[in-house]
Amino acid sequence: MAHGGGGSLMHQLIDGMFRHAFDNPLLNAGHDGAVFDVDPARVALTTDSYVVRPLFFPGGDIGTLAVNGTVNDLAMCGARPQYLTLGLILEEGLKMETLWRVVQSIQDAAEAAGVRIVTGDTKVVDRGKGDGIYINTSGVGVLAHDGEIGPSRIRPDDAILLSGDVGRHGIAIMAVREGLEFESEIESDCAPVAGPVMNLLEAGIEIHSLRDLTRGGLAAALVEHAHSARFPLLFEEAAVPVREDVQSACEMLGLDPLYVANEGRFIAFVPESQADKALEILRAHPVSGGAVRIGAVQDGDRAVVRMQSRIGAVRIVDLLSGEQLPRIC
Repeated sequence: MAHGGGGSLMHQLIDGMFRHAFDNPLLNAGHDGAVFDVDPARVALTTDSYVVRPLFFPGGDIGTLAVNGTVNDLAMCGARPQYLTLGLILEEGLKMETLWRVVQSIQDAAEAAGVRIVTGDTKVVDRGKGDGIYINTSGVGVLAHDGEIGPSRIRPDDAILLSGDVGRHGIAIMAVREGLEFESEIESDCAPVAGPVMNLLEAGIEIHSLRDLTRGGLAAALVEHAHSARFPLLFEEAAVPVREDVQSACEMLGLDPLYVANEGRFIAFVPESQADKALEILRAHPVSGGAVRIGAVQDGDRAVVRMQSRIGAVRIVDLLSGEQLPRIC
């Protein structure tokens, strides 16, 4: 389970097996999707699989998650999502009412994200072999810019922007899975984020890199950027917004919200000179209305992530070996 959790073991698997076997420049970019030319356009391609348990949770379900997760990966390449494929692996005995509910969620999420599902596949596995539904999607988008967006583009003094509060998706899943009840219901942040990204590009913001905060949360996204760009990053713990109910749930469960997955949040690396304008644009969109500046890229040859705590101490933030919460996407 840890090898699929977004931590150091997953990265060892990817680097030691998959990257070694399939070595090529597009794969080695280490981005959320591959960007390449299909004359006369530049397109982005991504693929993902969804095995979340339970299938339904506050703020979404596996269908909504599959659509939003895929279009968000395209958005992180600076692409405008266009088309999705849909592969369904169904378990024998699944109720048709449950399947129809998921299909309707997929339809609604696709319409909201402005994408069309253009091809797909359906398989059925034996009872007890599939947890109801697994979903695989691939997405195609058209690049909305002429430059390059990716971890290799970040530079010292870039500002690190966060699009909103963190930790809600993972805690929403955990609460339903374990039958936990809190004073207020914690809903997933599951949402498409292509809108605010396109607004940044249309306003001429020079985006150096983007990353959505799924498995491994904010901490994993920052560490991956530091390792890829080979620059140190520094961020402030107090600048990272965490809702009070999410923070309380994390403390009760022994979780760190920095590592809890999100499905509607991303970080953006932009030049410091454009950070205020970028924040103004992000805050004008409902999905990223809580955007904040949390830190900056530093100059140096030690590719580590440092966090300044609320009491002023500085500590190194690294990847976990696995994942605090498995099966959350």
